[in-house]
Amino acid sequence: MRISRLKARWARFWISFSGTGLIGRIASYLAALATPPYYGRVSLSKLSTKGYVSAKAVIHHHLLELGKFCYIADGVLIYQDRKGGAVQLGDAIHLHDNTVIQTGRGGSVSIGADTHIQPRCQISAYEGPIKFGERVEIAPNCAFYSYDHGILPNTSIREQPVTTKGGIIIEDDAWLGYGVIVLDGVRIGKGAVIGAGSVVTKNIPDGGIAIGVPAKVIKLRSESETQ
Repeated sequence: MRISRLKARWARFWISFSGTGLIGRIASYLAALATPPYYGRVSLSKLSTKGYVSAKAVIHHHLLELGKFCYIADGVLIYQDRKGGAVQLGDAIHLHDNTVIQTGRGGSVSIGADTHIQPRCQISAYEGPIKFGERVEIAPNCAFYSYDHGILPNTSIREQPVTTKGGIIIEDDAWLGYGVIVLDGVRIGKGAVIGAGSVVTKNIPDGGIAIGVPAKVIKLRSESETQ
């Protein structure tokens, strides 16, 4: 019992100095020594308004806005490419291991409060914004692209102009299963559910349940209440 109390005091002391700078990273590293890895370290983000930013996260972004009580795990990369717009992270968001967020020309990312993004997700905002609402749940290995490449013949793909149908909007309380891909110009409505492995190319209404490649709405959540 005494050892557990000492560990708690140790973690609470060091996490109060957490942050995105060098000293903050060192403090996060020391705090983490007293806690289990992976989900066990989420509790650290709740001990201080500065949250928990892993010493093993990589942040190369001059327009990052970090909310209170955020959790940024090992291997997370937040990257600003040329002319990339802001990354705004709301209060109490979770970015789990090896998630990548990048912004380039014309792109920005905003993530609402209490949204959880599980490991190995890719969020690439170029030519259009990507916006997540509040309390959104994103399973592992999901990908979001607010742009596309041209596919004209006789020209290599890397030389094709980047195009977009518009940004991506994921409304409050939506839930995306494992491996979902969301393409440019898509809105996923409030409280919608997207099945694992789906590719979303068109808008999904509020409360819609969608599956498949491309994703199609099979029913509304409101219909389940009558069964």
